[in-house]
Order: sequence, then structure tokens, then C-alpha cells
Amino acid sequence: MKNSHSVHPAARAYAIEVTDGTLSRREFMTRATTLGLSAAAAYSLLGLAKPAKAAGHAQSGGTLRIESNLVAMKDPRTFDWPQLSNFTRGFFEYLVEYQVDGSIAPALLESWSVNDDATVYTLNIRPGVTWNNGDAFTAQDVAFNIARWCESAVEGNSMASRMASLIDSDTGEARDGAITVIDDTTVELTLNQPDITIIAGFSDYPAAIVHQSFNGDPLDAPIGTGPYVPSEYTVGVKGVLVRAPNHDWWGEGAHLDQIEYIDFGTEQVGIFAAVDSGEVDMVYESIGDFILLMDSVGWTKSEALTANTVVIRPNQEAEVNGVKPYADARVRRALAMAIDNSVLLELGFSSNGHVAENHHVSPLHPEYAELPAPVFDPEGAAALMAEAGMADFEHELISIDDTWRKNTSDAAAAMLRDAGINVARTVMPGSTFWNDWAKYPLSTTDWAQRPLGVQVLALAYRSDEAWNESAFANAEFDTLLAEAMSIANADARRDVMAKLQQIMQDEGVVVQPYWRSIYRHHAPNVVGAEMHPTFEIHVAKLGFAA
Repeated sequence: MKNSHSVHPAARAYAIEVTDGTLSRREFMTRATTLGLSAAAAYSLLGLAKPAKAAGHAQSGGTLRIESNLVAMKDPRTFDWPQLSNFTRGFFEYLVEYQVDGSIAPALLESWSVNDDATVYTLNIRPGVTWNNGDAFTAQDVAFNIARWCESAVEGNSMASRMASLIDSDTGEARDGAITVIDDTTVELTLNQPDITIIAGFSDYPAAIVHQSFNGDPLDAPIGTGPYVPSEYTVGVKGVLVRAPNHDWWGEGAHLDQIEYIDFGTEQVGIFAAVDSGEVDMVYESIGDFILLMDSVGWTKSEALTANTVVIRPNQEAEVNGVKPYADARVRRALAMAIDNSVLLELGFSSNGHVAENHHVSPLHPEYAELPAPVFDPEGAAALMAEAGMADFEHELISIDDTWRKNTSDAAAAMLRDAGINVARTVMPGSTFWNDWAKYPLSTTDWAQRPLGVQVLALAYRSDEAWNESAFANAEFDTLLAEAMSIANADARRDVMAKLQQIMQDEGVVVQPYWRSIYRHHAPNVVGAEMHPTFEIHVAKLGFAA
């Protein structure tokens, strides 16, 4: 094993690719830091200084009010809303943090290193961190959390899909010898196959670190390493964080005395009314025509070009009146052929993004392979639906009631009807929709960005995973995905990714129409509120300008 200050040979090769113009700087940062290189060292390999942080000095004290949906709290490893993690980030912290420039920065880990074939990871725990009950934070805590994430039998535990290379398939738990505590500040992970996604998986929002006494409820005796603790959480109404008493937090920031999350529903009209009347200081996300309205009140706008998206997905195992309409690939392909993705971008998201290609791998992902655009052929779609014996079947397209997902679904339904395909629309409030989001026969779901394309495919489309809402199960796909996840070099991985993306299109797994540019507005005197590519709100960085 190399020490934490050495440079993985792949990182040097990536730097050469940037120099000769075959690799973007953002892709380089993701690749190099995943392998254990610090952001400063990564920039130095390029002959650059790490960019200085933007000026934004915050005063101490005050209460900041954030517009955000508040849904029922649950065990973090089963989180399926970023909004949940944005509240618990005040007290449950993360091993690493995904940055806007694509790099992955240390947090509760001070550093990490990876062997050449990505089968052994050494995690170096940040010294001097304490829990808010006075306990020292140690390697045993890290090992405890990773073992929890490996418990694949726990319903809704999507972290198990990220830790698959550590799991014993017979027991559904961490394999003997997979997680080893070397000493109080060192954990070693030994994988059963190469996996380049482990560190990136640590940055995802369900990977919050909990105390060994954790009972599954973040609001019950909330012991965390962060600077705040919850004092109130009412679903659909309000959540409040206050400074943790008598806790010497390890980090920098935590300027505010109190942070309030206030739920104004999913409709942008109500959210803008709260902005206009001065009831909040920042919003979770600004959408569509309301971006210009929020500009008009003099608020600061922050934008992130992302791999966030929405999918229209048929569930291949769902039964409707005793049949499984979406088990037939012809039916799924017909749905995709009847929809023009560029129209969904325009009508559903006000053209604030880029057209996608129905395979859920973004040009922002290092291993993205360019394929021909999906074919828009309404007549061919109707013929294919008839060939499958489903010409008279009425599809029910279900969506949440918020602005953009509803509009995207409405536009898709209209195009399906134009192609002669019968479609009924059902719109649900978020409080109802998200209870069974993975089980509907045909529905739309939004997905947040992940640093690597293979992460997305493993989370959403590998057989039997907790978040596999399409119920897609394909042995060739799973085998190719395992191969792709073992290849550190993204250019070499791209050859396999092209095959995976092609399977997604050929099987009609999803209609995935566009990639979203996302926006957040905040009052001019708020600092630390910039939009993050994965919607993260880093509460310790928030404050009011000095």
C-alpha cells in the first residue's frame, strides 16, 4: 500500500490526458481525488494552484430560514430525499464531501489511499473529532457505519448497492475480513472485486455517519459529530436546528445560532409568495418561470450545470389487471419512440438544461460514451405497441404535483396520445407519491447527480437493488457493470459503458429526456448558500454577511 501522500499512477496518467486535451479538468478532479489525491495535489499535477475560496465572510449569530419540503424522518441509510439529509447534515456528518469542481474532499476522513487495482482502501480517520455527547470519534465508528451500510436485507437500504464489493452474498452482510480496524485512526477495506466507486459512494446523501448507539431514528437522542442538534421537526411544517450545547466542533464555520426549514409545499407559486413576503432567506431550488420572478425581487441566483434528471420508467414486474404490461420490451421501446425528448425539455423544464439519450449516463460523467440519439417515430411506436398486443391498453402515467415533473409528465402523455397510445394521467401530492415511488407501474421520478456514471447504473438498474424502480433485471447488464466498476481508467471503462448504455436504449428501460441545469436563489446578505450539483446544503457554511 502507498501512503496517503503518494500519487496513484493513474492520477499522473489523467494529468497527461488533461494536458493533451483528451480529458476535462472537472473529470480529472473526480478521478484523481477518488483515488486519494487531495484537491491541492491534483491541481499541482496540472501545474495550477488550487483556486482560492470566494470571499464571503459571515458574522456570528442569527437565524436563517430555508424553504424546503419536510418529509417523514427515517434511518439515513434509507434516505430517498436529499431534503432529509440537508436537515440531518447539521448533526450527522459525512466521511467525504463532493465539491462543485468535481473533486471529493476529506471530511470525517482526513485522507485515504487505494491500491493499484482498487481492491484495498485505507481510510485515515480525522483525529480530534468528538461526538456531541463527548465520546471520541474513532475508526470503530467508521467500521460500524460501513457494516450497517452493508446490511442488504434492511428494506430501503440503498447504501448496500454502493457497498456490494464488501458484502457476502450468502449472508447479506459485510464479508468476514472486508472491514478491518487497524488502529483508532485507520480502517482497511478489502474488496472481493475491484470497485472504483467506494469513495464516491461515501459522498452520497444516505451515507451520513451515526453513533454506535443509533436506534434508527435521527430525532431520538440525536448524537452526531456536527455543530447543531434538532430542536423541532414537524412533517410538512417546520424543522429547526440549534447550536449543539457544550460541543467543541472540529470544523470551521457554524456561524448561525439557529437554522429553520419551512415547508411551503411543492408548488412554486406558494414558494415565490414566501420569498416575496420575506418569510424565508433562501430556497431549496428555483424552477422554470419562477427563476425570472425571483431575479426580479433582487435575490442572488446560483446555477449548477448537472447530471440531475427525470426518468419516465415502466416497472417491468408491476401487474395491471392481472398482466405485466411492461415486461415486454416492445411496449417499453414504443413508449420511448413516441416521445421527443427535446419537447419534454422545452415544455417540462423551460429549456433549462440539455437533451438526454434514455440511458442515464451524462456527458458530465467521466466514462460517458456518445451514442446515436434515440429515434422519435410516433407511427413506429404505435405499430410496435400493436405488435405487442397492447394497442387498446390504457397506460396510467403517475407523477408528483410539483411544477416541472408534472409539466414533463403532461407533455409526455400528450405525445403518447398523439401517437395513438392511450394514456391517463394521475397527479399526486408529494406526501403520497413518495410513499410507494418504486412500485408504480408507470411513473416519473427525479434522480440526483452522482460523480460517476457507473454509480447511477448500479443504484438504479442493477438487478434487485433497493432503488431499482424499473425492476430491470438483465444478467448481461449486471456482468458488464461489474466489469466497468473494476476499471479505474475512464477511457478504458468507456468501451464497456457504451455497451451498457446501448442495452438501456435497446431494452427501453427508461425514457430519460433531459439533464437539468439547477438554480437556487437566496437573499443578498446570505453566504454559503450556493447551489450544489446534488442539492446539498452545507449548514455549517451558512451565515449572514459580516
